[in-house]
Amino acid sequence: MAVSGFTLGTCILLLHISYVANYPNGKVTQSCHGMIPEHGHSPQAVPVHDISVSQMTFRPGDRIEVTLSGQPFKGFLLEARNAEDLNGPPVGSFTLIDSEVSQLLTCEDIQGSAVSHTSKSKKTEIKVYWNAPSSAPNHTQFLATVVAKYKIYWVKIPGPIISQPNAFPFTTPKATIGPLPTLDPVSHLTKPFSASDCGNKKFCIRSPLNCDPEKEVACVFLSFTRDDQSVMVEMSGPNKGYLSFALSHDQWMGDDDAYLCIREDQTVYIQPSHLTGRSHPVMDSRDSLEDMAWRLADGVMQCSFRRNITLPGVKNRFDLNTSYYIFLADGAADDGRIYKHSQQPLITYEKYDVTDSPKNKGGSHSVLLLKVHGALMFVAWMTTVSIGVLVARFFKPVWSRAFFLGAAAWFQVHRMLMFTTTALTCIAFVMPFIYRGGWSRHAGYHPYLGCIVMTLAVLQPLLAVFRPPLHDPRRQMFNWTHWSMGTAARIIAVAATFLGMDLPGLNLPDSQKTYAMIGFVAWHVGTEIVLELKFWMMTEFRSFSPLLQWKRRVMLLKRQYWQFISVGMLLFSSYFCLQSTIYKQAKTLAFAGQVIIIIKPKKLEACTDCLEHICEFSLGKLGSCLK
Repeated sequence: MAVSGFTLGTCILLLHISYVANYPNGKVTQSCHGMIPEHGHSPQAVPVHDISVSQMTFRPGDRIEVTLSGQPFKGFLLEARNAEDLNGPPVGSFTLIDSEVSQLLTCEDIQGSAVSHTSKSKKTEIKVYWNAPSSAPNHTQFLATVVAKYKIYWVKIPGPIISQPNAFPFTTPKATIGPLPTLDPVSHLTKPFSASDCGNKKFCIRSPLNCDPEKEVACVFLSFTRDDQSVMVEMSGPNKGYLSFALSHDQWMGDDDAYLCIREDQTVYIQPSHLTGRSHPVMDSRDSLEDMAWRLADGVMQCSFRRNITLPGVKNRFDLNTSYYIFLADGAADDGRIYKHSQQPLITYEKYDVTDSPKNKGGSHSVLLLKVHGALMFVAWMTTVSIGVLVARFFKPVWSRAFFLGAAAWFQVHRMLMFTTTALTCIAFVMPFIYRGGWSRHAGYHPYLGCIVMTLAVLQPLLAVFRPPLHDPRRQMFNWTHWSMGTAARIIAVAATFLGMDLPGLNLPDSQKTYAMIGFVAWHVGTEIVLELKFWMMTEFRSFSPLLQWKRRVMLLKRQYWQFISVGMLLFSSYFCLQSTIYKQAKTLAFAGQVIIIIKPKKLEACTDCLEHICEFSLGKLGSCLK
């Protein structure tokens, strides 16, 4: 797994069940051979649906109408097989009668050899045509798997057997259909898991760090305990619907070994699976798991199982004696069907070998690269560009006689701030692409608006290079173009910021982030309106009268005072918003040359949300402390 926008951006886990019932679009080609939905439930024994045909004999090239009917159902898979070898490949092909409710599938490299549903809408009858191939066997039987609900389905419902005219009478084999799968025995846990052995006997991952699953309902807990050649896994968390963890070679979703505990009614099903890209997990056989147990009590769901450290010959199961990033997620489930987690999964900061010495570790629901991206964009478009606009618009008459490095001071300050904005934007722009490894299709409109802002941020300084002289006729056109592009970039940047704050990759607090941004935008807009009114009032008093000149100088002094106060407040509000939305999300991090330690303040005072004090130590020496 490498985050939405998230790491798990990237979330890593779009969790849905993978086979017939949980593919509403009917794309179930991976179920063609066995025709068995792996839902963690036993199929129903007595069929309530019928398969009928328009004729009982056929010749190669004939077209036979096949009808599947019965009680309302959502999904189905219909195939024709050699009646003497029902486990063999499909026979012949189908032609659709109603393409709105059914579709063709390619099974065993035979195009149109199976038919499935197109949506999860309820239906009571399906009609299709079966085309007899030239190499058809003497006897052909139709089979259907029908899904009424996630846990209610029938596998390989036998249909009529049709035969060629000159074939010998069909004799039913002794065992045409193998025994239906049954659930593995699962026991009940008698008490909650304990975190007392974390770091001593257990390798533990907890969120929040050091929470106690025995006392805290919101504690998401995962532990690994090695026992000779096997590992005991314990998982606990809020009883929302499901808990899951995954082992990954990177911090992004894809090619991972995952395990889920899914609540349905008052039962918990433990299911191994594997992930292929940012899509629903593919459920695997539970033969590799032993000693499965679960518990539902006091709003907490707990499950445990044992598996061998190495599983030679078992596909999609990783060896546990290797280092991996570990993902921990939870989310909602309904009728055994699981949905995308509501927040970014917890991801460990580095790779760990769970069979190594016991440790007590944590992780983060957000990615460092995305945090830096958000921080740099905020500084660029909420601070430097805002101050640069105010300086160019209102400080020009105040600093009209001040020069710095051969140019007007206001112009030098404006140019420096705008180049800083462009530089920060360029640096921040590439970070999500580095983390994601390409374009993210799960971030909504945010990346599109970001690309527009990036384009305008680069065009603005390029346009400024070709600025005409002061009295050139084209100067007015340049001024309007420069102002229009800059204003458009600022507006789009604010919209992109609001959209970006809601992405799970940052995991910002729901209410504080919105209020902070609204307050900052309102403050800046209000400041510009007040300064514009001041500027307009000053232009109305232009006169050569000594008295009016004196009044004008007084107003200029007042205006200059107000401008410095405004810029100071902008800097203060930027710092406060940046700290409350970005630094507050920081966790204990360890990386090359630096360690960031979070210390909670002893007194809340004016900071009701208990803003954390971040102290930075570099190479073991106190470097700086932001309070």
